[in-house]
Amino acid sequence: MKNQNQYINSRRSFLKATGLLGGVALIPSFFLASCKKGFLDREPLDSATDISFWKTEEQLKLAVNACYSNLRNNNTISMENMGDNTIYPPNSEYQAISAGNYDFTSGTLNSEWVNLYAAIRRCNHFLENYTKATNISATALAQYAGEVRFLRAFMYTYLIFLFGDVPLISKTLDIGDEEVFGPRNKRAEVLEFVFADLDAAAAGLPTTYTSADLGRITKGAAFAWKARVALFFEKWSIAEAAAKSVMDLNIYQLYTAGGTAKCYNDLFTYKGKLAAGANKETILARPNVAGVSVHNTSREIQVPDQTSRYSPTKSLVDSYLCTDGLPIDKSPLYSESAYADIFKNRDPRMNQTILTPGWAWGGQDDGDADATTNPIFNTPKWNADKKGCITGTGFYFSKYVEVAAVGTVSQDSNDIHHIRYAEVLLTFAEARLEQGTLTQSDIDNTINKLRDRVGMKRMVITELAAAGLDLRTEIRRERRVELALEGQRYYDILRWKQGDLLAQDVKGMKKSLVESFNQQYVATIATDANGYFVVNTGRKFVAPKNYLWPIPITQLQRNPVLGQNPGW
Repeated sequence: MKNQNQYINSRRSFLKATGLLGGVALIPSFFLASCKKGFLDREPLDSATDISFWKTEEQLKLAVNACYSNLRNNNTISMENMGDNTIYPPNSEYQAISAGNYDFTSGTLNSEWVNLYAAIRRCNHFLENYTKATNISATALAQYAGEVRFLRAFMYTYLIFLFGDVPLISKTLDIGDEEVFGPRNKRAEVLEFVFADLDAAAAGLPTTYTSADLGRITKGAAFAWKARVALFFEKWSIAEAAAKSVMDLNIYQLYTAGGTAKCYNDLFTYKGKLAAGANKETILARPNVAGVSVHNTSREIQVPDQTSRYSPTKSLVDSYLCTDGLPIDKSPLYSESAYADIFKNRDPRMNQTILTPGWAWGGQDDGDADATTNPIFNTPKWNADKKGCITGTGFYFSKYVEVAAVGTVSQDSNDIHHIRYAEVLLTFAEARLEQGTLTQSDIDNTINKLRDRVGMKRMVITELAAAGLDLRTEIRRERRVELALEGQRYYDILRWKQGDLLAQDVKGMKKSLVESFNQQYVATIATDANGYFVVNTGRKFVAPKNYLWPIPITQLQRNPVLGQNPGW
């Protein structure tokens, strides 16, 4: 009996450590809330059992809401530091992953694995039990199942993006189930499972909700997520069809509220929150509500007494075209004789993404000579006197910053946008390009809509050719600048097989553009042969090894049958 109890306890510990063990005591406070009674205003359960649960529609809603709790919040933005758009100068595990200087002992790797499987287990548990409820319509049942199937597909998507082959678990596991110690399923098999879940979800989901249910997963979200996944795995026709399904719904449109010149930037502030009512662009978001569900993004971007957690790289800044539609190395409009010149005559999305001199900011003292708090940004700060936000590269973000939220810790209620209609348009264009069917009309109906929103020169295929520009490169550039700081750049680099970009030194502005009174603070920062700051070096990317994360050592120790990815 003692040995049997030890075995049971060991199995229980294993299941918990891998995220595969849980019960119906799974209802945390849901991350969404609203001033209106309904979906966004539910009370949590402390505990329940399968015997007493799964009886009513209200219980089903609570269980679905619990599944939503694993929808990423601002950690979506944190993953941006794994790409080449941003850097957090102090060491971090995400930076180490980006630089190729990490191994399977990394705690971040295991946390991602465990959290994703814990979320999947919660979804499996729901799907095994939801039909037990009585006095509920078939339409409502299909909706709830669709929401949970989407979320399960969402979690498996990140697993196969990052780890490749992974165990495919479609039921709740318990002590004694041999699947606990099973091998990994092939990535392609899990991908087909994801597609099937998304198709089933789309079939049961509504296209829209009333304001009381604002933020729930829709049919458009299922189509759009399928398009993203298909694009990653080069399933071009599937990506095109899924994106077109979203477009054909005729529900979504680009955010242009108020017709202001800053509408792109406004989308990522409180003005663009779903609850504000004017945003028809965001297809899926993690809505946040002051005092209920908050994060710290605005402060982390312009933290007043430390170094910004997200410093834009020279690579990102250089990627923005000039207003004539040409890159900075080809355009006569570009000058770099002073810091402010970098921002002149550029794609307006640059000024609405990268903090520009003359813009409001919450970082307190900037780098000008007066050493006092400034509500308006003038020049980057390098002096670590804890009186203002220090830059790691010479640049800051303005995107995703609600200036009023910078001054308080973890009180930002900005929505985190997971899928926007802009991405769907970009996906459609790229999928058509890769199939050799992209036309100027397609560009006008996708990419040029994004440019028109901000007043940027339109993309014209014949003009690109005349300027010696590659169409594929320019479409990929469009995706980079439109989706900067939205957590997608790392995955784009992986799917485009451009891992060499992650091996390059991370650079910042030119040292000579730092004012004379600030030169003392940058004297020890290395520069390259052209005088640009080198803020991170010693990076590497080994192909094919670094195109997948290693299976975490914790998981290998518990289940050696998993095996390890190539090169690890």
